[in-house]
Amino acid sequence: MIKELNINQEKTSKEVNNKKSAVETVEKKEKTPINPENLYDNITPEPFDWDEYMSQDEQSKAEKSSELVELYANSLNQINEFQIVEGTIIGFGEREVFVNIGYKSDGVIPATEIRYNPDFKIGDKIDVYIESQEDSLGQLDLSHKKARLLKSWGLVVKAHETQEVVNGLVKCRTKGGFIVDVFGIETFLPGSQIDVKPIRDYDMYVEKTMELKVVKINHEFKNAVVSHKILIEDELELQKIEIIAKLEKGQILEGVVKNITSYGVFIDLGGVDGLIHITDLSWDRINHPEEIVKLDQKINVVILDFNEDKKRIALGIKQLHPHPWESLDSNLKVGDKVKGKVVVLADYGAFIKLIPGVEGLIHVSEMSWSQHLRSAQDFLKIGDEAEAIILTLDREERKMSLGIKQLIPDPWTNIEERYPVGSKHKSTVRNFTNFGIFVELEEGVDGLVHISELSWTKKIKHPAEFTKVGAELQIVVLEIDKENRRLSLGHKQLEENPWDVFETIFTEGSIHKGTVTEFDDKGVKVALPYGIEGYVPAKHMKKEDGSTINVDENLEFMIIEFSKDNHKIIISHSKTWQETQEKSAKADTKKENTKKSIKNIKDKKEKSTLGDIETLANLKSGLDKEDSKKLNE
Repeated sequence: MIKELNINQEKTSKEVNNKKSAVETVEKKEKTPINPENLYDNITPEPFDWDEYMSQDEQSKAEKSSELVELYANSLNQINEFQIVEGTIIGFGEREVFVNIGYKSDGVIPATEIRYNPDFKIGDKIDVYIESQEDSLGQLDLSHKKARLLKSWGLVVKAHETQEVVNGLVKCRTKGGFIVDVFGIETFLPGSQIDVKPIRDYDMYVEKTMELKVVKINHEFKNAVVSHKILIEDELELQKIEIIAKLEKGQILEGVVKNITSYGVFIDLGGVDGLIHITDLSWDRINHPEEIVKLDQKINVVILDFNEDKKRIALGIKQLHPHPWESLDSNLKVGDKVKGKVVVLADYGAFIKLIPGVEGLIHVSEMSWSQHLRSAQDFLKIGDEAEAIILTLDREERKMSLGIKQLIPDPWTNIEERYPVGSKHKSTVRNFTNFGIFVELEEGVDGLVHISELSWTKKIKHPAEFTKVGAELQIVVLEIDKENRRLSLGHKQLEENPWDVFETIFTEGSIHKGTVTEFDDKGVKVALPYGIEGYVPAKHMKKEDGSTINVDENLEFMIIEFSKDNHKIIISHSKTWQETQEKSAKADTKKENTKKSIKNIKDKKEKSTLGDIETLANLKSGLDKEDSKKLNE
């Protein structure tokens, strides 16, 4: 058994040496599939001297066998699982590639893992990842794909840490950007990180190699985000510093329209951007910058201002041309009539373009002589041709104010002649306030009817109870304030003042029927004849039976105060029954006194004379007449 073992060991050692010799002498050729069983067909074994081997004693054979085993073990590489090692391609199969890594057995990797490089051939060095030293078939399990991924991921992480520039191949478009191959790792390039300029054609970048920087990595999922824009920005930053250092206000430069927004245009000045605000594109009013420039258009611009710290540059185009105010007719003056086109409307007024770049403002207050508030849209609309009078003209400030109401005479010029005090007119209700009604007699002539001037008899709480906006109202002119352009008007003056007649009817002490209408904190209101109102204080509300009067009761009331000037009547219900009681009490007292006097006379002891009897008769007759008169009353 020992002899057989020694023979096998020697045979194995020689086969290994022969195998290594065959690998080293293989000529480089194109890849052709080989059968592993025929791999050593062309290898000639060295001659073996059996006689010499058999003549050796057992101890010598054992020592030599031990030497061979040690030699074989030392010839093998020491490997560990889950590490990357370098191997040599020694053959190709139909679906696999054989790789020697210096281990006791050769490893196998799937042929699909090297399809990315069709130039691989026998003898080429290749990195592999040791999955397992022995799989279920006793083979060394290797992976070139994992080795590439792990090695490439290490390069990506290093590039992120050192911020070095790497090259990447744009493979395809994806949502929001591109998939880029960097060191064999698929990374993500966002669309916003391609260039500092807006991208109009993303497809032009596919299948192109770009310089990139790794800006973000995720170790857990082993993915990364790259940027090309950051390289451009770094370069532009240096250019900006250099360019801004050479800038001067008023300097004229050539630039390219980079981007157009609603508020202005961004111009590329060759590495640094500047902004032309929409107001600096043209002396004339424009609605959008696209009316003046187009994308990628080359234009001349003038530097208006710049900020070295914030690296902002303000540019202009219109400043390259003379200001239109310089071409304005030098003979124009205040009071002249001009004609223009309405270009802007606002609540406060309208802008009229006289010539391109020269506009005047018609304030809403200069559109009509009327005093009530209105908006410019009530008089003009955009595009209208309008005539106006120049009210102010400032050539230095380049400002002009215009008016259109001045085209017609001021209605307040002869207001006293057309609307004298006491004259009657028709008006239109324009607005209400708590204290009265604003009416319009004609365009530009307004007046106020105070709430107290609406009715002689009714107490009106709010003008809305009396009329409505837009209604026609007859008025009488009470007062004219020409300086402040105010008219005081009245409506009740259309009728005679009934309080002159009421003064003779509602005399103090007179009694009248009335209906209780409304209570308040201090008393009640009572509707009296002829549509007027009286007021009963709380202390005059008590009835004869001790109760208090109620709403809708029809009772008698006595006039205790009448004010013609203040249109006020104070009345009392209590007085009506208190007066009767007082008169009756006085009559009873007088009668009782008379009876007592008669009794006293009768009780006298002396005899009555004829004169005494006659005196008593006259006294009794007088008392009877007085009682009869009271009853009649």
